[in-house]
Amino acid sequence: MSTKFIFVTGGVTSSLGKGILSASLGTLLEARGYQVTIQKLDPYINVDPGTMNPYEHGEVYVTNDGAETDLDLGHYERFLGISMSQANNVTTGRVYSEVIRKERAGEYLGKTVQVVPHIIDEIKSWMHKLAASDDYDIIIGEVGGTVGDIEGLPYLEAIRQMRFELGRGNTCDIHLTLIPYLEAAGELKTKPTQHSVKTLLSYGTQPDVLVCRSEYPLDDSIRYKLALFCNVPPEAVITAQDAETIYEVPLLLQEQKLDDVVCEILNLKNEQKTDLDEWITFLQQLKSPKKVVEIALVGKYVELQDAYKSITESFVLCGATHQTQFKIRLIQSENVNSENVAEKLKDVSGILVGPGFGERGIPGKLEAIKFARENNIPFFGICLGMQCAVIEFAKNVCGWQEADSVEFNPESTFPIIDMMEEQKLISDLGGTMRLGLYNCNIAEDSLAYKIYGTSQIQERHRHRYEVNNQLRYKLREHGMQFTGINPETDLVEIAEIPNHRFFIGTQFHPEYRSTALLPHPIFKAFTQACIEYAQEFGLVEEVKPKRGRKKAASKIW
Repeated sequence: MSTKFIFVTGGVTSSLGKGILSASLGTLLEARGYQVTIQKLDPYINVDPGTMNPYEHGEVYVTNDGAETDLDLGHYERFLGISMSQANNVTTGRVYSEVIRKERAGEYLGKTVQVVPHIIDEIKSWMHKLAASDDYDIIIGEVGGTVGDIEGLPYLEAIRQMRFELGRGNTCDIHLTLIPYLEAAGELKTKPTQHSVKTLLSYGTQPDVLVCRSEYPLDDSIRYKLALFCNVPPEAVITAQDAETIYEVPLLLQEQKLDDVVCEILNLKNEQKTDLDEWITFLQQLKSPKKVVEIALVGKYVELQDAYKSITESFVLCGATHQTQFKIRLIQSENVNSENVAEKLKDVSGILVGPGFGERGIPGKLEAIKFARENNIPFFGICLGMQCAVIEFAKNVCGWQEADSVEFNPESTFPIIDMMEEQKLISDLGGTMRLGLYNCNIAEDSLAYKIYGTSQIQERHRHRYEVNNQLRYKLREHGMQFTGINPETDLVEIAEIPNHRFFIGTQFHPEYRSTALLPHPIFKAFTQACIEYAQEFGLVEEVKPKRGRKKAASKIW
């Protein structure tokens, strides 16, 4: 079977949830036995989000092969349970960089380089790269932004050409729009969607399916009106009403037979029954917690929840495993000091110190770690959080008050955290960190070994700094153990304090490898330790009964 392409475009407004729609549809098609992947097509000119401020773009997600990508790829992996790659995230910056490289190399044979055909052809080549692997039956391409954005026009033209070249039955366009409800008029309005489709038509693409975000269900008259004026069959008008959780969306779409509609458009005759039994069990557990346990997430970017998206989603996924609702107390590390740390962290059953860059908020992170260590509260540090745990231990247990990281203090006389040797001569920031999957050997008499059940693992990284190998052995004399080591570089991957109930820090990012049906083992172990702590100290809350159907905010999509 030749690879089929589904393109997901958006209209009316951004942030409607094209990523969740793409991931949910991929889940349904995967459950029918198809091999599916998703490609994010982002119109911004950055080569990737790696140098962007988390407040600007949210979390930077990292793939096995070291791509720094949009956070939507995290949704794709969590829903589909497969690994993405460099080819799954395309930006205008990557496209233009490659076209300019080819022009400089003379590959265009002296021709004038233009948006049409050269930029469009480069976009299409990225689409074809995934298909060329023969690993996928269906590729879902999510186009960032909305129809009508100037920067998105080349992608719409590439889609038009792909649909022309591949022919009917091999492509499908799904247009996600908003159906607003006007309180004063007391009715849902379809005109914005009609105008959005009209704009898409002006670029040469007729949508095959309309998915309509709305706070309220669409009745048959509205669906018929949209079908009539947007030239789609009534059964191809799908309601995307706000859901309690994003993981409910695949089932809501299946109820309206979106996967049947798409398979018919793509001439897919697979009669295999959609098998969502595991997903349904997961969702039932997720939506029926028996207890509530509060965990603190201490970080520098907590004002924007998307900055720690994979971490917070990992807690959600562990909630299904433990049938526990993990309430996350987001704490701005800049606001934490020695005088208020006890109040800030009062009655939490676990403390996670998150990743980040730069010196802002570091004293607050150190205070939070000290509080967790001295009060025997379950602790988990990720990347910078692990490095801060090493610094705190060096200062307050070993008595080395000058201990610091050269990231915060380049002139430190006791650089317990130092820049990696191969990073010292690098001047460009983008895509130059230690990125992607690396090996780690785990000591068998360790908490990490108990968690993983094996001595050899691979995890994803994103960092420039490391525990200083010349000083790390001094820390062992005072009780900190380095139980995970990269065998090729001898770099520290995991740090533990054995005489603590649960104290672990990882240089890598385990949150990137949590999926809906398989939460990461460290998160599972940490949350289990938090539950046990809460039970021991009477911190478990009762689950409050729900009163009617709870509406989710639109951003949940």
